Amino acid sequence: MKQLKQLAERLDYTCLQGSMEKEITDIIYDSRKAVKDSLFVCIKGTVVDGHGFAAEVAAKGATVLVVSEDVEAPVDVTVLKVKDTRYALALLSAAYFDYPAESLKVIGVTGTKGKTTTTYMVKSILEGAGYRVGLIGTIETVIGEQVIPSANTTPESYLVQKYFRDMLDASCDCCVMEVSSQGLMMHRTAGFQFEIGIFTNIEPDHIGPGEHASFEEYMACKGLLFRQCRIGIVNADDVHYQDILKGHTCQVETFGLSETADLYASDIRLVHKPGYLGVAYHVSGCLDFDVEVDVPGRFSVYNSLTAIAICRHFQVRTDVMRQALKGAKTKGRIEMVKVSDEFTLMIDYAHNAMSLKSLLTTLREYEPGRLICLFGCGGNRARARRFEMGEVSGNMADLTIITSDNPRDEEPQTIMDDIKTGIHKTNGRYVEIIDRKEAIRYAITHGEPGDVIVLAGKGHEDYQEIRGVKYPMDERVLIAEVLQEIRVSLYAQIDAQ
Repeated sequence: MKQLKQLAERLDYTCLQGSMEKEITDIIYDSRKAVKDSLFVCIKGTVVDGHGFAAEVAAKGATVLVVSEDVEAPVDVTVLKVKDTRYALALLSAAYFDYPAESLKVIGVTGTKGKTTTTYMVKSILEGAGYRVGLIGTIETVIGEQVIPSANTTPESYLVQKYFRDMLDASCDCCVMEVSSQGLMMHRTAGFQFEIGIFTNIEPDHIGPGEHASFEEYMACKGLLFRQCRIGIVNADDVHYQDILKGHTCQVETFGLSETADLYASDIRLVHKPGYLGVAYHVSGCLDFDVEVDVPGRFSVYNSLTAIAICRHFQVRTDVMRQALKGAKTKGRIEMVKVSDEFTLMIDYAHNAMSLKSLLTTLREYEPGRLICLFGCGGNRARARRFEMGEVSGNMADLTIITSDNPRDEEPQTIMDDIKTGIHKTNGRYVEIIDRKEAIRYAITHGEPGDVIVLAGKGHEDYQEIRGVKYPMDERVLIAEVLQEIRVSLYAQIDAQ
């Protein structure tokens, strides 16, 4: 139970009716979860407006309403009016959980690409140095031994504060989290100061209905992080980094590939062996040591350099950084799976044309014998994505294997036909195999020495969604099953001889 006056101590509000002398059992922003003596925050969403449920939650026992516009409420219900209920939810939640971020060093990573991989690299390094690290991100939230699958990159502010409190209770001393532009725009990270804020890069993305009105708005939302952190670390190679820093209130540091950055990578070398792709470089500037990362590409240099730029503020030794980065893995992000000594196979989340082009461009730098791209596209999503991804793969891969992803309410073949429309704009070779496991079997059994095979689109996902039902489907499991079935078939052939 919390005193209402205590919860609202940092809130700018007007009490329209009722008493502030109330005990609150919980803060609710979903009307279905309203209970006796709860406080309900009326959030105005893109589809549903919480103000329309004021009477309903009062009938369920909610004794306080936080609103941004006038509502009808029983006389015994306290109504607090604020300018922005999302911002109010963040401040009320921080107070409800006793301001956990003030006892936790929170690292926030924002940018179009690289957030997920960077957060896992930071977690790996800091844990190697003896820190207990919580994580909040696109794939999952990790609190000690507890792993919670994620619905959003940055959860609602109430959940953010709850996770911070749970991390403290699990003896964590820091948290690294992905901070999306939507999360910043919707005040999900309001109410506390980040120890360190990171900007990785920015490209036109998340622009359209229900997201950002323009690229300028997208950049402005990313930039909010640097008015809410003590130290800001930014990629000086990104042409928009000065725009991101507009209005910043933090101490600024830079990283990149240019010698003008505070921390920069030099002598970059691609590492390529059968079944393995990686990258090595020298860390220069304010630190001086060599690094090798078991993830290919220049963006791996950026991601790991970002992690180094963060972790040096935690006084982590360079040998600990080097060892942690050598083994750092992120599920579904250029995740190599050993299937052969002759060719390389990996899983990646690339699920739009921009990310697929970036991935295939990176893999081309390793001069593979053949570059093979296996992917499908999601149903009930923009058809343009299918045409675009088909064209990208047709132009950049030596062979495209078209298969099913999450068809949802559409017929898989219809989606695959759209992908073929894109490929037909190119001279790219392709095969189509509707069953994803059989498509993977084809890729493995037709692999040739020097090939690089990428299974794109699913990444960390471990399900396939069909007609509103999610069926278990993890590509790692499918690969293992295919390899086992190949071995069984081979043994049977030997026995038959």
